Amino acid sequence: MTSVPFKPKQFILGALAILVVIYVGFALLSSFGEQQISSRLELYQTDLLLHVTEVPAENEFGFNSDTRKAVLGEEPVKTALEEYQELRKSAATNLSRLSDRLNQTLAESNPSTQTDAGVETLKTTLSQQQELITQLDLRIGLLQTQTAAIPAALQTWSEIANSASPSTLSETARVLTGLWSEPPRLLPDAEAQLQKNLDGWFRYVALRRLYQLQQRSDVLTELQTAEQAVAQQTLFKLVLGNTLPLVGSLIGAILLIFLVVQRILQGKQALLEQNADVPWETRWGWETILQVLVVGFFFFGQFIVPFLVKLGVSVLPQLLRTFGESSLLTESRLQAFSALTYYLLMAGIALLILYVSVKPFFPLPAYWFRFQGQGNWFLWGFGGYLVALPLMILVSLVNQQIWQGQGGSNPLLKIILEEADPLSLGIFFFTAAIAAPLFEETLFRGFLLPSLTRYVPVSGAIAISSVIFAIAHLSLSEVIPLALLGAVLGIVYTRSRSLLSPMLLHSLWNSGTMIGLLILGSG
Repeated sequence: MTSVPFKPKQFILGALAILVVIYVGFALLSSFGEQQISSRLELYQTDLLLHVTEVPAENEFGFNSDTRKAVLGEEPVKTALEEYQELRKSAATNLSRLSDRLNQTLAESNPSTQTDAGVETLKTTLSQQQELITQLDLRIGLLQTQTAAIPAALQTWSEIANSASPSTLSETARVLTGLWSEPPRLLPDAEAQLQKNLDGWFRYVALRRLYQLQQRSDVLTELQTAEQAVAQQTLFKLVLGNTLPLVGSLIGAILLIFLVVQRILQGKQALLEQNADVPWETRWGWETILQVLVVGFFFFGQFIVPFLVKLGVSVLPQLLRTFGESSLLTESRLQAFSALTYYLLMAGIALLILYVSVKPFFPLPAYWFRFQGQGNWFLWGFGGYLVALPLMILVSLVNQQIWQGQGGSNPLLKIILEEADPLSLGIFFFTAAIAAPLFEETLFRGFLLPSLTRYVPVSGAIAISSVIFAIAHLSLSEVIPLALLGAVLGIVYTRSRSLLSPMLLHSLWNSGTMIGLLILGSG
């Protein structure tokens, strides 16, 4: 019997692969208890629609009663109240789960270790969830006042004002209670409380009530004029933000039907069959694939780079203070800078390891890492984006039914949604629309997909690389949608044989997401 020679490189790669699988598994499981961003996006959409209810009858958009009904529905405020109450119910369920997890963790841990990071994180998350519920209750009460349910609103605010954990929102609840009580009671700092703890349409409704009771007609007129201007701007944003994706989806659906019918009628001569079963000539094996993915992307990207970025972020403010420029780095800019730095470092290290790994096989065969600017690469990229629109809408609807608002989301989406600093938004936009497509398409489509064609057919390589691409984002609820997007990217790349095509598609998709978030966040 011949013994298999011990190879340290294979052993290390295997050990790192197991470590990465365990880490990714725990990350996906932990994301199950987190809320998706979709529920928050729906609320932002609702808030924008509430602004639109204040569009005056005479307006430059021709927003008459029929159009209003088509856009807002029969009873927009009542609909908004139901949506807020539904989210409040979901938030209360999450609060109960978090409380149970905290109690279980405390029961299982040693009293001397009950101040560890895990327990403190749970306590912080629990506090944030309770704060969210209180904010929702403030808004629910205001919506109730606009649906003639004032007793219910007073009861809602009374529970906040008399809560066991008082906060600044408790004082705001008392202010609102006074405004809608009979007779009304005006607290001394009423206006300051409303300005501080309410925003958007909700702030407008509360201030309108305050100014009416104070009989400040001039200020009330200014408030109403300002709100009507915001309402008309919001209507324009909604029309623009919803019309373009809708038109794109319709065109994409027509294009998809055409491609499928052409495939049925023309068989191997159809566009979808172009290069469909032509593999790449791959000279390396699974060791090189693991070396690039496990070491370059996952190990350095999830363990080493975050540590380096955290270290740099802790030092940067001190350096700026030393040079008297600390005012330039706000909290939001620090987050944006950290995200960009992390991404560039991760991409740089991963691409360096990719280059070192494949260099022994130079010169590479045809079509490897091909950035071909000729031919129909643009049509494949743009057409793929249009086709992806209706497909992603359908799979998102199914995905919502599966996860019911759980499963987590990319944490950057929430930050971008609530960001107002132009410089921070510019950095985030560059990261999402430029850096991410360049790096991820080079790694997942340029390297992984062709490498897999050594072992499986092209269709199998597209499927496997798409799933790995989706899992790499570490959010359970995003696995199905991102796997579908990855499949479209893979099909576009294999047919066009130019990395410019999936890069264009990826950039358009991320740009569209960013613009949608900016429109929603502007309300």
